[in-house]
Amino acid sequence: MQDRIITIFENVQNELMLFAAVGFLIGSLDDLLVDIFWLARTLWKRAFIYMRHEVMTMATLPISPNPGPVAVFVPAWDEANVIGHMLRHCLKSWGKADFRIFVGCYPNDRATIMAVAAAAKQDERISLVIGANAGPTTKGDCLNAIWMAMQRLEAVQGKPFKAIVLHDAEDVVHPGEIRLFDTMIERFDLVQLPVLPLVNPQSRWVSGHYCDEFAEAHGKYLVVREAIGAAMPSAGVGCAFARAAIASIADQQEGLPFDPACLTEDYELGLRIGALGGRGVFIHMADEAGGLVCTREYFPDTLNAAVRQKARWMTGIALAGWDRLGWHGSLAERWMRLRDRRAPLAAVILCCAYVSILLYGAIDIVHLALGIQGAPLRPLLEILLIINAVLLLWRLVIRCVFVTRYYGWREGARSVPRAFLANIIAILAARQAAFHYLRINSGRAPVWDKTAHHFPAELACET
Repeated sequence: MQDRIITIFENVQNELMLFAAVGFLIGSLDDLLVDIFWLARTLWKRAFIYMRHEVMTMATLPISPNPGPVAVFVPAWDEANVIGHMLRHCLKSWGKADFRIFVGCYPNDRATIMAVAAAAKQDERISLVIGANAGPTTKGDCLNAIWMAMQRLEAVQGKPFKAIVLHDAEDVVHPGEIRLFDTMIERFDLVQLPVLPLVNPQSRWVSGHYCDEFAEAHGKYLVVREAIGAAMPSAGVGCAFARAAIASIADQQEGLPFDPACLTEDYELGLRIGALGGRGVFIHMADEAGGLVCTREYFPDTLNAAVRQKARWMTGIALAGWDRLGWHGSLAERWMRLRDRRAPLAAVILCCAYVSILLYGAIDIVHLALGIQGAPLRPLLEILLIINAVLLLWRLVIRCVFVTRYYGWREGARSVPRAFLANIIAILAARQAAFHYLRINSGRAPVWDKTAHHFPAELACET
């Protein structure tokens, strides 16, 4: 009886490990293909483009021959602690650039309204927009209220805005982004800047794993996505849309460009623009001082907050996104959508892998205690594990390289052990995302499940 129980556990462990090994192999080869595309593109540009043309920076970026006003949309729910600092930092950073910031608030969020009103008194380029619906609804619903307020102002002024920029209430903006958007939006329908999380010394591991993921995603993945001709998804911050492109989306949706039933309206908007033939671009450009023109912000610093945020992303992109956007476009577009939607399956594979490792250790302890020899690994499984070990090493090295590029070697070294924590967060988020998805399909309206935000203390003091 004892031997039979051990055999059952050994079989379960072997099947779990085989499933995980095959899943890892497929995912790792997928990632390797992205690495190859990125490396080939980088080498080609260095050999054939940068040898003949100087790399453009903010110092050499031409001024738009047709400059126009830029509308900045900032949706805000329960942001009284950060929104005032963020708005004053925008005013200070962008100086005399031609822009207007529209901040969307809710009638039942008095603290945020008062904070925005106080900032608006200092500069008429800040517009307080109070929506009709009590909060929280969804970010898309709040953005629609801002859109309508912008249209009313355009009707009064008799002049449309040239571009629409999205930012969050906790963003640290770059001084040169308005000028960059003003120039590049004439050639593209969507312009996305890199988003680099700020390093939080109080949360090196939870908050730090966002640094790892964004360094690789915005240093490589979006670059490859643009290069192969797939639609450019918006990150929701540090991005600009051509006014005409947003209007085209609105015309298809009863005059409202942002779907209030969507949890990831920013990501979806980018893909919809691509489906209509709009061009998106990812701009990785240095400023006059050699720094990167990008958006920075603090990301969740606790396990619970990180899981909630990742669950929202996973629900909107991987689960509901499958239903809402389907599978359309070129082979490259379908490949990118597959990568976007593989997160829940990847979490299941990770869970199986960790369970199989725990079972393997437990079974080994039983074997030692009973003085019996365990069954050897099957040859196929052994080969898979060796290949996966090599690919995992490659994966960790690549991530370390990208993190080091943006954050230095210390954070690059931390990215290796942080990969384990990122996997745990992904597993927990997948479980929560499944429940969110079931609730949405049962007819419950999605709500804005936001996390607490922080603004850098040193910048807050300046404003």
